Amino acid sequence: MRSSTLGGNACRSVRERWTGGCQARVVLLAVFAVVWAIAGQASAESAAPEESSLSLGSSRIPADHLQQYSDLALAWMQEYLRIDTTNPPGHEMRAVAFYKKILDQEGIENRAFEYTPGRGDLWARLPHTTAEATRPIILLNHMDVVTSDAAHWKVPPFSGEIKDGWLWGRGAQDMKDEGLAQLVVMVMLKREKVSLDRDVIFLAVADEEAEGTGTDSFITHQRDLLENAEFLINEGGENLLEGGKVKYVGVDVGEKTTFWLHVVAHGRPGHASRPIPDSAPNRLVRALDRILAYRTPLKVLPVVEEFLQDMAPYEPPEEAREYRNIRKAIEDKKFQQDVEKDESLNFLLRDTISLTMMGGSEQTNVIPPEAWANLDVRILPGGDPKALLEAIRRVVDDPNVSVEPLNAEFRQANYSPTNNALYDAIRKVSAKYFPGTPVVPHITSGYTENQRYRPLGINAYGFTPYTATEEEGNTEHGNDERIRVEEVRRGPRILFDVVAAVAAK
Repeated sequence: MRSSTLGGNACRSVRERWTGGCQARVVLLAVFAVVWAIAGQASAESAAPEESSLSLGSSRIPADHLQQYSDLALAWMQEYLRIDTTNPPGHEMRAVAFYKKILDQEGIENRAFEYTPGRGDLWARLPHTTAEATRPIILLNHMDVVTSDAAHWKVPPFSGEIKDGWLWGRGAQDMKDEGLAQLVVMVMLKREKVSLDRDVIFLAVADEEAEGTGTDSFITHQRDLLENAEFLINEGGENLLEGGKVKYVGVDVGEKTTFWLHVVAHGRPGHASRPIPDSAPNRLVRALDRILAYRTPLKVLPVVEEFLQDMAPYEPPEEAREYRNIRKAIEDKKFQQDVEKDESLNFLLRDTISLTMMGGSEQTNVIPPEAWANLDVRILPGGDPKALLEAIRRVVDDPNVSVEPLNAEFRQANYSPTNNALYDAIRKVSAKYFPGTPVVPHITSGYTENQRYRPLGINAYGFTPYTATEEEGNTEHGNDERIRVEEVRRGPRILFDVVAAVAAK
């Protein structure tokens, strides 16, 4: 997952926990069905969900079968983590072979597509069993992982070692864990002969951590295999675990989009012993100072408004009043100042600009003819990149400083609604396991490939069946990436219940 991270220490307020100020990943809590004992958390294999009007699909599976699926999940996860799919270069066909072997053994229809040597995607499908079918649901995951330096790990990154109650390995949090859960769900649906009123499609893609060529290739050349799907579940969710309990349940319904800019200042070069007031570096510094002082307009998306209103009961009185009427609050000068200081709330209410790279002379005693900088700009869904670019150019106000997009293509940010069968199933499953816990939609500051699938008419959501403490979550893209063994064992059952709620007859 490519995302902005905020990091942080112990959570100081509900706002910080929900908006991501105390977490490495900004994406907030996705729903999951995990069972807790009265005095703490209990094993999913031995615990039963609280009774309600909704009967979970897994409640009809024999206990010995559930045990077998948990055992398979752990064994397969170890095997999967031992496959090195570091991107670059990727080598995702190694993971394709892993998936394909299991799917073939289970008799699940599947196809592999190697779009460039060593890199490819894998598609699998369980067809509907009813005479009439609704539109399919896709379980999407990416097989590549980011780089890792073994010298800084307690165990080798691709060992799949179990130590101190954790399963260690690159991809344990992002996102081989979710891909594995999706695989086990496919196997559970097949073995238990679950009657389906929609096709369930499994799609593992390459290169998400870099250019997204796997998804682009599949959409371009295998679009028909997506079958006009209605729903898609992908990465993007996070379930923060504190004191043995999950605080909130949430769903990633949308993401901001990147609009990277390249700023170049031009000036007369010369020897550094004789300063040039209008040198390229000086012009660049002045331009960047104006850009960083610029405040993009505050705006309230309906999904953000819904999120803040849902969270108001958990805030102190003053913040609660602001959250309940956020459109009025953003007109208040004091609130505007508070937003600017709160990096975890700021990104929800405006387009953001971050200075990330700078360059100039190759020698200290040389004033260069050009100096440059890169800006990471993130735009809310519905935002206009051209208008923002022109606003930044006006702020710079220097004919010797150019501001241009780094990438020729701009992907419009988007998000999915909360009034459909999948989101409703998430609400109901959450209520089954977490009575009274709010289910909240959220926009993330980072990027997921959901943005590539929504324009196809697919409602795409970030969802994870696993819980993670702040410390565990911070290992994503970091050192000592790991997941608790108990989470690996019960995660597939959690995901199964959500998929069965929306796809089973």
